[in-house]
Amino acid sequence: MASESLRETTGAGGVDIAERIRNLPWFVWAIIGFALVWISTRVTGDSQFPTTVLGVETHIPLASWTNGALDWTTTEFNAFFDGITRFILQRILVPIEAFLIGIPWPVLLLTVGVLGWVSTRSKATTVTLVLLMAMIGTFGYWELAMITLAIIIASVFLALLIGLPFGILAAQFRTVDSILRPILDGMQTMPAFVYLLPAMFFFGLGKVPAVIATVVYAVPPLIRLTTLGIKGVSASAVEAAESYGATRSQILRDVEMPLALPAIMAGINQTTMMALAMVVIAALVGAGGLGNEVLLALGRLDTGRGAEAGLSIVALAVIIDRITQGFASRYEESIK
Repeated sequence: MASESLRETTGAGGVDIAERIRNLPWFVWAIIGFALVWISTRVTGDSQFPTTVLGVETHIPLASWTNGALDWTTTEFNAFFDGITRFILQRILVPIEAFLIGIPWPVLLLTVGVLGWVSTRSKATTVTLVLLMAMIGTFGYWELAMITLAIIIASVFLALLIGLPFGILAAQFRTVDSILRPILDGMQTMPAFVYLLPAMFFFGLGKVPAVIATVVYAVPPLIRLTTLGIKGVSASAVEAAESYGATRSQILRDVEMPLALPAIMAGINQTTMMALAMVVIAALVGAGGLGNEVLLALGRLDTGRGAEAGLSIVALAVIIDRITQGFASRYEESIK
């Protein structure tokens, strides 16, 4: 009887009040919620988040949990991290650095010119790249630039070893993609300085933690663009390969990867640029190179020294960017 009388009071439509309340838009509920919270803070006079609710402590001790986990990890896996440090330092960084420093400067300038011409086919761009490389030498930062370049090459190489497989897996399996997407979002939005803490904790000071932090910071674009490139391959191309009896691995190797290579090259380019962006930050853990010169200039308020080191980093970025983009553009034109 009560429900019938309620329906009668709602008019000829016969829609009860409870149904109208259930059909309210989400933003109305949000406004109501904010209004209730505001009223409660005005009544209690407390604008801070409560430390206890109904006798239950609301503080989440994430900092102590993280520190405990790091202490346990470094104690149990100390030999593992030492092995990684020795491998990166002795097998990757030191050989690359020794090779770059050992190259005579005319040979390196000629190499930059050849790569610039082959990738861009532009005389003006080629001359500009050679002049930018020579400018670094005129500032007296040639060896420091080679050290920085060695860190970038090692970081991009490790990023390729990590990013390409994960990008391929995310493109092939939706579950992997759904798991990786929020992780990559967090990696790209996390402040770059935060990566130095665990890297320094696990690997100490020096160039190895700088490489590790750079890899973690720079690998997300490569994973995303690899996934995007493979997913963007035309379905007709895949179906044509399947009609000829190609296996899944053959389709990936001979159809999807070649067609996705422009996107992958763009990912490598973005990864390299992000690695360069970490040069100054990585100098905080002893990476050396041009980033260390920027930090010294900052500490001594030496604007001229900072300008020379900063322009040298910009010159390296422009050289790498133009050469990698040029090769990517030429390949994309060839497959079209």
